[in-house]
Amino acid sequence: MNDTQNTSSGVQRPDYSDEISLVDLVATFIRRRRVFYVVFIAVVLGGLAYAMWMPDKYEYASLIQIAQKDSKEFVQPPETIMATLESRWLPEIQTTYREEHGRKLPFDVSFDNPESTGLIRFSSSAIKGDEKAVGAAHSALISRVKGHQEILIEGERQGLKRQIGSLDSAIETLKGEKDAGEAIAGAIERRSRLEGKLESLQGIQVLVTSRQSAEKIAPKRSLIVVLSILLGSMLGVFVAFMSEFAATVRNQVATDSAG
Repeated sequence: MNDTQNTSSGVQRPDYSDEISLVDLVATFIRRRRVFYVVFIAVVLGGLAYAMWMPDKYEYASLIQIAQKDSKEFVQPPETIMATLESRWLPEIQTTYREEHGRKLPFDVSFDNPESTGLIRFSSSAIKGDEKAVGAAHSALISRVKGHQEILIEGERQGLKRQIGSLDSAIETLKGEKDAGEAIAGAIERRSRLEGKLESLQGIQVLVTSRQSAEKIAPKRSLIVVLSILLGSMLGVFVAFMSEFAATVRNQVATDSAG
């Protein structure tokens, strides 16, 4: 029995003297609460200033309907046009703007093609004062697309007219031959189909040019304020405890030096 008691009493219990309790954390925070207040207020005021200083930003959109051979076939695939816009025509516009103004274009232009349509949408996010620059950029890009599409549609039109002319000549030639009725009927049918294709050709249509969104898209001022409060709280707590740590280290160094 005594051996058991001795064994039990001889067990070394862990020393928790170096652990920091919740009471110590609260006490430390209370001592350094002024540091927390200063940091918190500074961050929140900075967030408010940023939210108020940032200019309103709107989305500007343009919309075109590309040229079509008929209701199902385009003169040029929308994907090809968008690739040309992104890799050739937009860089040209950006270079021209830089040369004229001595700075880069202050907004981006993105392109989108709704699935299974011949629509191409141009969109830009810009501040209120840049609406003229957005309109000029969108108009310049649309002009490039329009010029290229008109060349393609005119080439298609001339090709169809040549085919129709050839069939007319063939029909006139066949009229002078015997037993050519079936051939003439087939030529007339082909000519009719070509004339239908010619009438179905539709040039590019500009539906909307640089239309401003009804609501601003940025800045999200309420979100900025909420984030600044959260950041101010976390940063304030961190700085408060770091200041307490620094003060403790200074006191320890001073004690060691005096000893």
